[in-house]
Formats: sequence, C-alpha cells, structure tokens
Amino acid sequence: MALVPRLVPLVVAMALAGCSPTGQESAHRVKTEPAALLQQAEQELAQLDAEANRAQWIYENYITTDTATLASEANLAFTQAAVRHATAAAKLDPTTLSPLDQRKLSVLLRNLILPAPSDEAKSQRLAELDIELNRLYSTGRFCMAPERCLSLPQLSTVMDQSRDPDELLQAWVGWRSIAPPMRPLFAEQVSLANEGAEELGFDDVGQMWRSQYDMPADQFAERVDALWLEVKPLYEALHCYVRGELGEVYGDEVVSQSEPIPAHLLGNMWAQQWSNVYDLVAPEDLPGPGYDLTLLLSEHGYDELKMVQQAERFFTSMGFAPLPDTFWQRSLFVEPQDRDVVCHASAWDLDNREDLRIKMCIQRTGEDFRVIHHELGHNIYQRAYQHQPFLFKESANDGFHEAIGDVISLSITPAYLKQIGLLEKEPPAESDIGLLLREAMEKVAFLPFGLLVDQWRWQVFSGEIAPSDYNQAWWDLRLEYQGVAPPVPRSELDFDPGAKYHVPTSVPYTRYFLAHLLQFQLFEALCKEAGHQGPIHRCTLYGSREAGEKLDAMLKLGLSQPWPQALALVTGEEQMSGQAMLNYFAPLKDWLNRQNAWAGRRCGW
Repeated sequence: MALVPRLVPLVVAMALAGCSPTGQESAHRVKTEPAALLQQAEQELAQLDAEANRAQWIYENYITTDTATLASEANLAFTQAAVRHATAAAKLDPTTLSPLDQRKLSVLLRNLILPAPSDEAKSQRLAELDIELNRLYSTGRFCMAPERCLSLPQLSTVMDQSRDPDELLQAWVGWRSIAPPMRPLFAEQVSLANEGAEELGFDDVGQMWRSQYDMPADQFAERVDALWLEVKPLYEALHCYVRGELGEVYGDEVVSQSEPIPAHLLGNMWAQQWSNVYDLVAPEDLPGPGYDLTLLLSEHGYDELKMVQQAERFFTSMGFAPLPDTFWQRSLFVEPQDRDVVCHASAWDLDNREDLRIKMCIQRTGEDFRVIHHELGHNIYQRAYQHQPFLFKESANDGFHEAIGDVISLSITPAYLKQIGLLEKEPPAESDIGLLLREAMEKVAFLPFGLLVDQWRWQVFSGEIAPSDYNQAWWDLRLEYQGVAPPVPRSELDFDPGAKYHVPTSVPYTRYFLAHLLQFQLFEALCKEAGHQGPIHRCTLYGSREAGEKLDAMLKLGLSQPWPQALALVTGEEQMSGQAMLNYFAPLKDWLNRQNAWAGRRCGW
C-alpha cells in the first residue's frame, strides 16, 4: 500500500509561511499588536498556500523546465516568507495572547519542514535544490534492455511479480542508479536547512521535526522508541518465519538462515512491505484468503474510475458527504502516455476549502484499490477541518492523516467485499490465518522501515552521520531495525536513501510509523462504536453511521487541539499504543511461534 504525504514537502513546509512587516514597523507590531499580526499572517498564508499548491500541482502533472521554474519561484516565495514570519513570531510574548492564539503561535513556530536561511541567495538555492531533487526522482528510468526502459511503477511491477532472483537484482540495482546524482545536492540541502533551523532557535532540522508533537523533542524520540519495543517481538516472529520460507524457495545459498534477508527478494522495491511474496511463504495447506481481489475487480468490470467511485461510496455509507464535482473533473487517475508526471499517489487540498483532488497512476489491482481508499481518507479529513482557522487546517499530528486512510483500508475485509458484490460469501474462519499473514506482511513488516528512515535523517541533520558515511549508515540502520541487507556490495559511490521518494522530496517519515500503530488503535475503537462482534480483523466500518459520526467529530478538530485530546475523542485514551495492533494479530503471533518452533528456526540476525 502506498504511504504518501498530502502535498510536496516544501509546499507543506511553507504552508505555514507568510509575509510579515520588517524593520521598525515589525518591531512595533510585535510589541503592540501580537494578535493582529497573527490574524494578518493567516490571511496572507492562505493566499500563498493556494498559489503554491497550484504551481506544484501543475509541475507534478506537467514536468517541464518551465513548470519547474514556476514551482521553484512559488517555493522560493514561501521560503522567504516563512523565515520572515517565523522570526517575527518568535519575538511574540505568548502571555499577551489568548489560549487560541497561543496555540496558533505554537503551530507557527514548530511546523516548518525545510526552514530556509534568512540570506536571500541561500533561500533561493534551497528552493532550487528541492525542485531538482524532486525532478531527478520523478523522471528516473532504468533500461533493463535496450528497448525496455522502465519507470518506477513498471520496475515495481517487476519486483512484485518476478520470481527470478537475477531479474529482481537487476531491477533493484537499476532503480538505485538514479540516486547518486542526488547525493551532493542532498548534502547541500541539509546544510542550508540546518542553517535555517538554527536561526529559529533549533539545534538542527531533526530537532525541529521532533518538536511538532505537543511534547519536548527528546521526549518524543523516547516515546517512539518505546512504541517500537512494544511491537518488536511481533515483527521478529514474522521476520523469522518469512526468512525460513524464502530459504525453502531460493535455497540457503541465497537466503541464509542465520543472516539478514536479501532486500531484493521481498516483493517491494524497498523491502518495506512483503505481501507481494505471500504466495511464496504461505504453506500449501494453509487456507488462504480464498479470493484474489485483483481478479475480482477485473471480473466485475472495475476500471480506474469505478475503483475511485467505490471508495467514495465507502465514506458516504458512513454519513460523509460526496466529494465535490470538481474532484472528478480535476483529479489524475491514469498515467498519461505523452508526458512525465509524479506518479506517487497523493491527495490534495488546493484551496483549503473544496478543491479536493487525488493524483495517482492507478493500476487495476487490489493493492491500488486499497490505496485509493487511503487517499480519499486524506480528502475527507481535509474537508472535515475546512471550517478551522488556516493554521489549524491540518491533522492532530502528521501520523493521524496517514492513519485515517489506513483505518478505512483495514475495513476492506471479506465482509465489505461481500456487501458491495465482489464476493458471494465470506471465507470460513479457518482462512483467517492466511488473511492475517498477508496483512502482517504489509502492516507489521513496514514498522521498522517506517522508523529507520527518520532515524537516519535525524542523525544526518545532527551531524552524527557525515556525508562521507551516508550509505553505510543507511544500511547499518536497515540491518539493525529490519534485518535486511543489500543483495550486492554497496559503497559511498551509491546513495540508496535517495531511491526512496520521501528522502529527495524531504517528507518526514515517522508519521508513517505512527500511522501504522494509530490505525489499529482507532480501528479497534471505531469497530466497538459500530457494534462489531467477533474478531477485530473481521470488522468493517462500511455502512456504520455511528462510527462515522464519532470519526467526523475528531476530524473536525484539525490541529486546533493537542493530539492526545483528539485521540481520546475516539479511543478514550491519550497515549499512542501498539497494543491494539498486538490484539489484532494475536492469533497470527501464536501461529508464527508454533511454525518457527516446529521448524527449529533460530530467529534473529
């Protein structure tokens, strides 16, 4: 499943930017009109945000030199305004503000992503770097043969479907060949953004990112570590089982039972989700899901548009209003054949009111059916908080935005597929282990990758990882957290982090780790609200107005309240926890332990 941001990171970063007075006038206003300054800033921010969003939308749909220049100029305007405004806001005395404006001030100061230095030339250079890194990624191609030059979606299909280790290795290495040119640009971007963060009073960009969670930055890092330790035993049991089964397929000389798993054999370009190799690791006598969602979609005539229409019906069944007509007129559903576009699935709110869209090169697969439900979850969230002041038009924390879409994806159960006519009957209970194994190979397998991307970047920003060690440190963390290793030797001539979208486009990644835990916590609570009886993994929220009403109440808060209060509105709890995930996969965990013990496997790496 695609795990994506709503907007291009620099646009997100600078959505909190605005023009502010300068010189003596600025100093006077900071002293005498703090509330008025915030109000003026919000008005300016809304206009700048809409302008930047549209420029970025055009660029991502028509990648040319001219559209890149226009997007770069819009980003530059955001960058310069962000620096001026954040600097002015930092001088405000919070005690002179109402509680509402104190919250706005806090949001203003903590929600930049790539803070630019105040120096105009450096600010412009940072905007140029963002566009160039995005371009290098989005236009990347690798030729597996003279007449077979493939884009990332096409290479991902190879990783998904091929069972030839040599072909998988070629695609894996080939995609990473696009990244080395990014390396010096990325290092320069880190240096400039750190300079901007220091001007705003942070040690580095990583500390600034960690400060966005209604708690001290160090406390947040500790909380993330605690969450990982809570669910780590489940991941280790899954890793042990999958490695053992892949060893049966490829042989110990390819998959050693005492070593990490080679990264190219897990069915995903980044080995972040493993469900594509379910057919290789599920025992022959294990009752499987009993259906192939991709095949069902084909048999029932689902094209790209119909897949999106069904996802919308999911939300309307819960009581949410239909999407606006402009959504259907302006979204991108199919990859154009006449131009380069950014195919990475994303959901957009261009004007902070009703101009909602998705941009996605939809494939007629079960995976993309789930992704579409996820992306529309972003759109529903965006519309729910549209009545909030501009600075609060965001999710409770960035993990919430990703979690909401995944809550809906969890509802794509056999019960849902039966209700919409794709299945004639639900599979029997004995098929549940197969369903849970496939789900865990997507959700549980992702957890360490969701954690390590920002662990790497936080250390890069702090200087703990030097530019000369970028690639080695990346693979050290992948070994430590994931237990995977590169299939061929890598060196510092490579830049493998750059082969992952969120690194060259500067999208913080811890949100996805949090979302993978939050989704189960929210899903469990909403299923109780819906009156579901039985195993939680068989629940669907489709058709539950009660669950929709409770969910909508939380979504409408946007960023206006600290996230623990938003979480408690649905779950009654103010702490993120991995327990709901453990509850969901408890039957599978027992099964994995039995399988590993029966096979005499030595787990770990």
